[in-house]
Amino acid sequence: MFRNLLAHIPSERPPRPVIEGSVSLAHAWGAHLDAFSVGYVTATNVPVVAEGGAAVAAIFEVEGERARERAESQLGVLEVEAKNAGIPCSSRALVAMPADAASIAGAMARLYDLTIVLQPEFDRETFDNALPQEILFQAGGPVLFMPYTFRGAFTARRIGICWDGSRLAARALRDAMPLLRRADALTIIAVANGEAPPVECTSEHLLRHLARAGLPARIASFTADRSDIQPGLLSIAADESLDLLVMGGYGHSRLQEIVLGGVTREMLRSMTVPTLMSH
Repeated sequence: MFRNLLAHIPSERPPRPVIEGSVSLAHAWGAHLDAFSVGYVTATNVPVVAEGGAAVAAIFEVEGERARERAESQLGVLEVEAKNAGIPCSSRALVAMPADAASIAGAMARLYDLTIVLQPEFDRETFDNALPQEILFQAGGPVLFMPYTFRGAFTARRIGICWDGSRLAARALRDAMPLLRRADALTIIAVANGEAPPVECTSEHLLRHLARAGLPARIASFTADRSDIQPGLLSIAADESLDLLVMGGYGHSRLQEIVLGGVTREMLRSMTVPTLMSH
């Protein structure tokens, strides 16, 4: 069950997709919703001044207050929506350097059943693009990415399970199980790209495993080179009218430099439906 949800509300990007998605999800599950937003401060925000330390400190303080105001303003929108929906909600505005924000957000997410974030826009320069990816790699749990085009209430009646037999795909499957149990239709999306899954965990094995759990599913397969996997996944999502995709989040975070697997990066760049990822 999802009883405790965490939402990252961006301070430098439109927050509506995450607000609408997280509030509707919390309402559907009777869950408590905690939210946070980060107002970023960096050395580049502070001009060089001749007066030295005291003047720099004063400027940092002013920039910090402006950053906090940006975060609190976005959280205020969420608080109104949560109150209107009648769900318990608390919020926290943070002021931090980007690297510190990544560590704080990753640690916060480890205590929640699910974290909801906004799809990055890789062509837009903002620290709010990097934070969701850091949360994915540091949380130790599932992260629900809401497309920046998303509007309305989040539902997960028709779910696609992206399956390649890997550890990360299995992790995402287990993390999504509460949603799978409530779904009306499940589709196992199997990709043939020359790398066959272990014989013990093929898509056919997963089909039988889900059936034993009372979760009937069907298999949708397609053949693609690695560079064409992400378009194929989204094509099936459209053909099957899926509300949600479930997949492993490939990559790693090292020394604050995010390295994403190709399919994961392209999915984050071009997703058309909410996507639950686990790493």
